[in-house]
Amino acid sequence: MVKLYNDLSRLKAVRPVVTIGTFDGVHLGHRKILGRLTEIARETGGESLLFTFFPHPRQVLSPEEHNLRLITTLEEKRALLEQAGIDHLVVYPFTREFAAMTYREFVRDILVGQIGTSSLVVGYDHKFGRNREGDFEYLNECALHYGFRIEKLDPLLINEAHVSSTRIRQALEAGDIVTANRYLGYAYELHGRVIEGEKVGRKLGFPTANIEAAEVLKLIPGYGVYAVRIRVAGQHWEGMLNIGTRPTFNQNADNRSIEVHLFGFEGSLYGEKITLVFIDKIREEQKFSSIDALVEQLHRDRQRALEILGRS
Repeated sequence: MVKLYNDLSRLKAVRPVVTIGTFDGVHLGHRKILGRLTEIARETGGESLLFTFFPHPRQVLSPEEHNLRLITTLEEKRALLEQAGIDHLVVYPFTREFAAMTYREFVRDILVGQIGTSSLVVGYDHKFGRNREGDFEYLNECALHYGFRIEKLDPLLINEAHVSSTRIRQALEAGDIVTANRYLGYAYELHGRVIEGEKVGRKLGFPTANIEAAEVLKLIPGYGVYAVRIRVAGQHWEGMLNIGTRPTFNQNADNRSIEVHLFGFEGSLYGEKITLVFIDKIREEQKFSSIDALVEQLHRDRQRALEILGRS
């Protein structure tokens, strides 16, 4: 089990092999770095350590912005890092004082002075510290001065595209679940709670659970209808999900909703914690000329969702 630290006073790591970053999504590109981290740790008799921070730097440095969306919550990140076999996870408090440190101060006082780094592994685009001055060339000088090993990894390419958190966010926002999941190496999840809705779906023969996302910064995929798997109340279900404004019923079309229909489920889920696992997008959200036309499309959506879920 990964050992979690919110400060460095209790940290005891043997010949730490370290990497640094936000690691949002813990995607395949990240896991390439983590794999190399654990490999070096085995070779040198050391232990792997990931240094990340909380809250996200943009929350501290640009609090007036409200468009930050994250692929993984802190708890999701921890679980994914544990699956990757990391020994130590440092979640360092990100403050304006921390942001003001020069990279040399960070290396001297934290990486060397407090962690005792023996090896450092960074990605191809690594930049860190005040004004993002800590690029690989600068870091290499620090490694020579302080006597630790450093290694930079090339980017991971899938279909000639760099795998990155930015590309994954863009794919999710566009509803391109297949691309996002391919880059992540796992199916994207959204956690939330079932809240009371307007019960419109029940009248159409497709009762839905209305979802309130558990984390305000968690990225919600773009508007549309999706094939999903669901975990709720200790059980697993398949279903279809709508993210959008319900344009057939909303005249103003400005109230985004997350509604999931569980195939074969009867009963109430109000108040239950729920996890939505995104498999693929079925179609864009659209406005229908009549309720009958909407119901006909919902039957087609159900059939399409079953086909997608049967393949995956």
